[in-house]
Amino acid sequence: MLKRGASGEAYRPVFSILNPALTQTLPAYQTACGVTDIMAHLFERYFTNTQDVEVTDRVIEALLMTMINEAPKVIANPDDYQARANIMWAGMMAHNNCCGVGREQDWASHDMEHELSALYDCAHGAGLAVVFPAWMEYNMEHDVMRFAQVAHRVWGCAMDFQHPERTAKAGIEAFRNFLKSIGMPQTMTELGGKEEDIPYLAHTAAYGNEGDGSLGRFVELKEEDIANIYRLML
Repeated sequence: MLKRGASGEAYRPVFSILNPALTQTLPAYQTACGVTDIMAHLFERYFTNTQDVEVTDRVIEALLMTMINEAPKVIANPDDYQARANIMWAGMMAHNNCCGVGREQDWASHDMEHELSALYDCAHGAGLAVVFPAWMEYNMEHDVMRFAQVAHRVWGCAMDFQHPERTAKAGIEAFRNFLKSIGMPQTMTELGGKEEDIPYLAHTAAYGNEGDGSLGRFVELKEEDIANIYRLML
């Protein structure tokens, strides 16, 4: 089974009404999945090879910090209207591409997650909670300073200028801990994943739906890279 995304201008509404009250009956798990997806959409744009995009860097960082602040509130109190409203507004900004203007975007993590939810029938956000930290860990050395920057600005990690990789790793760990704190899974095993499925997952991610054998733009991942990232999720 394959799961693929579809996009295009035809999907954009001419007009929409966003009512946070309609999200108050969501279970905590689905709320956390939504928060995770919002953060993933932001990270897909944040990790870019485009230089000098300080405005959208700062917008993305602010929205990530909003998720860190607001998510625990709605997990504890589903009827917190103001927190729900902030999350909904952040979700709109994360998904309408205003944070991606003028910058290259990645999207490998979303493609890799689609294979997990297709095979194991897990929620999209839950799959992203497993995929994204592993993707970060695998690709951190491509641009250590970008990972260190988000670790410092968003997660409040001390900036180690002599060893920025330490700051970068601390940021990834902070992200993992946050996801765990809102009830998201940490491993592919928790989703029902099996190590013997990895060759299939990697191949369908790379070549399914007439793919060209690679994913991502921040770092171009080949089938072997994709398999290695899946192994980090076990």
